[in-house]
Amino acid sequence: MSLSTAHKKETLPEQQRKEVSTSKYSGSTESLRVADPLSDPEYSPLQAKLSLKFAAIDDTTRLVERDRFGPLLVQKPLYPEGDEICHVVIIHPPGGVVSGDQLEMSAQAGTSAKVQITTPGAAKWYKSTGRTARQTIKIDVDKGGLMEWLPQETIFFNNTNVAIDHQVTLNGDAMYLGCEILCFGRTLSGEVFNNGKIKQRTTIKRDEKIIWFEQISLNGEDSGQNRSLSLGNHTICATLLFTGKTIPNTVIDQARLECKSISKDIGQFGVSQLKSVLVARYLGNSSEIARQVMLCCWNLFRQEYFGRNGTVPRMWNT
Repeated sequence: MSLSTAHKKETLPEQQRKEVSTSKYSGSTESLRVADPLSDPEYSPLQAKLSLKFAAIDDTTRLVERDRFGPLLVQKPLYPEGDEICHVVIIHPPGGVVSGDQLEMSAQAGTSAKVQITTPGAAKWYKSTGRTARQTIKIDVDKGGLMEWLPQETIFFNNTNVAIDHQVTLNGDAMYLGCEILCFGRTLSGEVFNNGKIKQRTTIKRDEKIIWFEQISLNGEDSGQNRSLSLGNHTICATLLFTGKTIPNTVIDQARLECKSISKDIGQFGVSQLKSVLVARYLGNSSEIARQVMLCCWNLFRQEYFGRNGTVPRMWNT
């Protein structure tokens, strides 16, 4: 059974990179989900790719190239903070990832380009029929550039089978801030993640040298995931990674104090300034508290590395 997909590439010569026309997905969600992966043995997993390139031109960061295949896209670039930083929203029309689906996303920020990427809603990884659903994210930032990766929550349904690979490559003094909020099971629906497999790997390189490598491998059937060195009986894990500048200890202490007030000592929160990477992490049972904690850290740190307050993506409030 074939999938209804779309492929489009936009490359603009430099002299014409003043505006990039909106590229819209040319198919409906229904045309993609023509079969139920849980009941139709002929269901073909979905494949989608999205590649974005940004460049700083005349003191404005512009989206200069888009190459996409399938139901992954961005619409019009946004500039809520002015021309210096370009905001884009990655849209996945089907709304969730099922057994065997494969998503690939890449974003390249050229010299001095500043970009913020987010999503319009939570990513949902549904029950698997046995095949692994995969997502690969590749981010490249050139010298003087900045990339903020701020997707909304990722929800793993029980019985999911997922592999996620997140790769960041930095050159020179490039800066990167990435934040992920992982939700294990639909706790509001009374669901517990006690069956399924989740593998996630995050790698950050600067000038070809690995400065951060982390991977998790959770097996829902294994009680070890609830040990103190893993989830510790929590259902939410939020992580913020920043590299490019050293955040002063006074700001880190302020983040600890404010986040303690937000969480009301429910769950666990910590911040560590390592040699090359700053790490903030929250473990708890409330995605809303996790979001508030991460946004608090992001706003405080952003004032240091970017010289301005964080502008919460408007998609987060819809």
